Amino acid sequence: MKTRNLLFIATLLLICSAAISKESANGSRTTPRGTVNVFTSPDLFPLTTKWVSEYTRINPAVKIEVIQSEDKEIAGMLKSGSGIGFIRNESFEVINNLSAWNMVVGRDVIVPVMNATNPIRDEIIAKGITSEGLTKILVTPEKQNWGMLLQNSQNIAEIPVHFYVMNDPTVISAVESFLNTKQLNKAGIKMVSEQEIMATIQKDPNALVFCRLPQIVSSANQSIGENMLLVPIDKNGNGKIDYMEAIYSNLQEFSRGVWIGKYPKALSGSIHAVSAAKPNTEAGLSFLNWVLSDGQQLLTANGFSDLVLSEKQTQLAKINEPVNYTTAPANSYSLLIMILVLAVLLAITGFILDKLAAQRKSRAVGSPRVITPVFDQNNLNVPKGLYFDQTHTWAFMKKDGLVKIGIDDFLQHITGPLTRIEMKNSGDKIKKGEHLLTIIQKGKQLNIYSPVTGTITAHNATLLKDPSLLNNAPFTDGWVYLIEPANWLLELQFLTMAEKYKNWLAEEYLRLRDFFAAAVRIHAPAFAMVLQDGGVLRDGILADLGPEVWEDFQIQFMDAKK
Repeated sequence: MKTRNLLFIATLLLICSAAISKESANGSRTTPRGTVNVFTSPDLFPLTTKWVSEYTRINPAVKIEVIQSEDKEIAGMLKSGSGIGFIRNESFEVINNLSAWNMVVGRDVIVPVMNATNPIRDEIIAKGITSEGLTKILVTPEKQNWGMLLQNSQNIAEIPVHFYVMNDPTVISAVESFLNTKQLNKAGIKMVSEQEIMATIQKDPNALVFCRLPQIVSSANQSIGENMLLVPIDKNGNGKIDYMEAIYSNLQEFSRGVWIGKYPKALSGSIHAVSAAKPNTEAGLSFLNWVLSDGQQLLTANGFSDLVLSEKQTQLAKINEPVNYTTAPANSYSLLIMILVLAVLLAITGFILDKLAAQRKSRAVGSPRVITPVFDQNNLNVPKGLYFDQTHTWAFMKKDGLVKIGIDDFLQHITGPLTRIEMKNSGDKIKKGEHLLTIIQKGKQLNIYSPVTGTITAHNATLLKDPSLLNNAPFTDGWVYLIEPANWLLELQFLTMAEKYKNWLAEEYLRLRDFFAAAVRIHAPAFAMVLQDGGVLRDGILADLGPEVWEDFQIQFMDAKK
């Protein structure tokens, strides 16, 4: 019966494919067409018009009208459901309740920069500056020196701080917000034009300049300009730049840190694309795809910052989900659509039945999965006969001498349902503690490290199509690799069996609770649902949390154990 159904579906799809091919041969559209209304706040009007001009030059069949609007007008357009808007953070906060759909397409990042020859550069890099320290010395001009700014009474008190701010309303507003003051023009701070910024920093060893990030980036090699350094910001005010704040060593690391929330929000505004609902026209979706790809180059040219690769992919995924275009199909397609719908329904039914059968098989092979709304050490499945590593992986030597490895139950309880994994290839050599695979949940990821050294002889290709097996059957169908070990007897002494591993996981669970309890104090709104009554953790605790939390978990629980 299953074979007959598959043959029937395949025949229907072949018929549909032939019909579509015939229609394509008769002249189907290969480029986007249509009309798009785009409205934008005045400060983004120059950028938006350049986006539209370049896009319509490449796609002349698309007509885009740009409307410059104030917040109230934008709100009215969103309410009426017309068009796509480009707005900044300030406008977004005003009209967010009217927008059912939005996505980030760029950033406006304001950075403090210093001369690389600053006589106390190493101390500045180690300690960083704080908004409170800057505000304090601004109200006492006679104390505007690096000693007061760094709260250091040693011999650096005589080294002055020369404050400069880019003379741009948006930059001034961001710095005032960061310093919680409206007296920037009265605090002895010098205003410099965009053209003067590079020369000001390079000529003054004691300079501290606030400007837009692209103003100090070299277009030749896409790195911070010569003789300039980003000034670290001690965001938590503990007197040092700790691992959570260490994002200033290079431009790539800094940009990622801004994305995941490790940089002050007052100095990092987002550019949003907004609409009353997700755009569902071919022309609108095509334009947004272009803005997130080739259009990113125009951000830097206009003083804004483009998105990091991971964020671009996340945003592209939001708009490239299947969508019904508003243009209705021709009547000649009615029968074809009915056939397609029937084929899809049959395919879905077969898929569901196959999945149910696979789950029954999984439960028969391994221990039954108990799905609970909360997660504690009593829920963990730790099968006997396997060796476990503190990288949250397991290993089992088969009779043929190959070692089968995978991830433990603890890890899948934390991440929630996985959506994708990245694996190594058969034949790759791996050392204990080296990167083994990456597990991904809606764009957020964790790197997993190998418990053993050897050569990968096989990988579980099924996981690439169905990563949920890592959640549903981590010790059976969800195995990851077969490895020919190189130092099995030596490395075996660093692995533990079930009972000892359970004891270690109990301690790891307590440490995990402390980790999230600390996070609640810092990010209370985002973590409101993490801890249940009595401090019990919610199952899949990381699933709905941001990438900054995933990165902190990576550092504290994964990297530290490799």
